[in-house]
Amino acid sequence: MSKPVLNIQQDFVVLDADKQATPVEFNPQLFADLDTNFNGFKGCELIASFNFEADWPTWEMHPNGDEVVMLLSGEAELVLQLNGAEQSHTLRATGDYMLVPKGVWHTARISQPTIMLFITPGEGTQQKPV
Repeated sequence: MSKPVLNIQQDFVVLDADKQATPVEFNPQLFADLDTNFNGFKGCELIASFNFEADWPTWEMHPNGDEVVMLLSGEAELVLQLNGAEQSHTLRATGDYMLVPKGVWHTARISQPTIMLFITPGEGTQQKPV
């Protein structure tokens, strides 16, 4: 039996295609493990929290669904590439969130230590340097 109480900063959650929730412990090989253990992450979402003290070093894009990005503490500027132009949106208050549309490249600029929660359709995620 799994632990009855988990912490989202240590134990992420995978929702599979049938919406069964499976806790997964964060580790350096997490994303490779997700592909292996969850059939290429097809139809899955990852619920995870990350701490940031600096700007994201990459842009990312999720081709198979919208991503929810929620601020838990701090402040972050989400930058989206839409129609060849950058659009910036600042998350300031705890609980502020954005829906990043499917297929839209995005990154974040961090002005102070920040904790963010993500609900990510991980299948096919792509990254490129900022």
